[in-house]
Amino acid sequence: MKTSHLLTTTALIAALLAACGPKDAAQQPPAGAGAPPPPEVDVVSVTSGSVVLTQDLPGRMEAFRTAQVRARVEGIVEKRLFAEGIDVKKGEALFHIHAANYRANFEAAKADLAAARQNLESAKKLLETRFISPQSYDQTLAKFKQAEAAYSRAREDLDNTSVPAPISGRIGRALVTEGALVGRGDATLLATIEQIDPIYANFTRPGSELQQLQKAFKSGTLKEADAGKVELVLEDGSVYPHPGILLFSNLAVDPGTGGITLRAEFPNKAHELLPGMFVRVRFPESVADDSIRIPQRAVQIGAQGQFVLLVDREGKVAPRPVKTGQMVGGDFIVTEGLQIGDQVIVNGVQKARPGSQVKPVPLGQADNAAAAQK
Repeated sequence: MKTSHLLTTTALIAALLAACGPKDAAQQPPAGAGAPPPPEVDVVSVTSGSVVLTQDLPGRMEAFRTAQVRARVEGIVEKRLFAEGIDVKKGEALFHIHAANYRANFEAAKADLAAARQNLESAKKLLETRFISPQSYDQTLAKFKQAEAAYSRAREDLDNTSVPAPISGRIGRALVTEGALVGRGDATLLATIEQIDPIYANFTRPGSELQQLQKAFKSGTLKEADAGKVELVLEDGSVYPHPGILLFSNLAVDPGTGGITLRAEFPNKAHELLPGMFVRVRFPESVADDSIRIPQRAVQIGAQGQFVLLVDREGKVAPRPVKTGQMVGGDFIVTEGLQIGDQVIVNGVQKARPGSQVKPVPLGQADNAAAAQK
């Protein structure tokens, strides 16, 4: 019985294998089928041309104009007339200082001046009729001038009890409060106004770099660029949308730092830029002819230094060591290692192993195909 059952089971398995065999064979690729096509990589063909070389230097923003609001007379602050951090106009009243004593002094000086004027007029008539001597008239004239000076001083003191804004701009926090005694002994600082439209960017560059650049100009290696327009790179890496102008370059080298001070001016209508902000000032400094530039992402770094992956004439990947110089936008300037016409892999580096076969696709065509699919 056991032998009969075993034979039956064996026959059943054989039948199942016979039924499944042709189906599995049909799913397998036929012998001698071709290998998968080589992977596509995006490449740029190396060309040369004139490149404007720029320089990024650290700097700090500074107000176009700064004015200190100070108390010109002694007294108690009665009222603050502004909100901190707002824009104020030149001549706008900012503080009121208690003015009762100054008003009384002004009225007294006004009365003294009126009396001195009447005495002077009487003295003129008496001098014409020779009832008084010229010396007496001169004394009366001197008293009139003294009264006139006292009146002018009293009027100025009364006016100064209302502290005006010396310039238009944005006012900071108040440095005194109502009830504070100001102006005793010195002109107390009450607040500070900063005009920030336009606004300055101050920065320095090493004097040694300037010497090297001048040598390159003389030798003809580089040409001088138009450095009139400059850009501002903010702390988050974004570029300020409004270009500025380079105002001056200090002719002297700071003996402490070895740097040369420069200043640029930028429009700031929206008050996006504030004094004290750290920025980077980007300005064109030279023009290099016959320069080779490739996208930054095409340059790899290995144990032996920088290199790129090329696609040779046979469609195979070949590494090539290179040396890079400055950056222009998102591109590297390649100083050594590349020749005109070389095809440099930009995208798809992970699929490009040295010696492997790839299909090069010009970078512009790859971008257009991706846009068309969207």
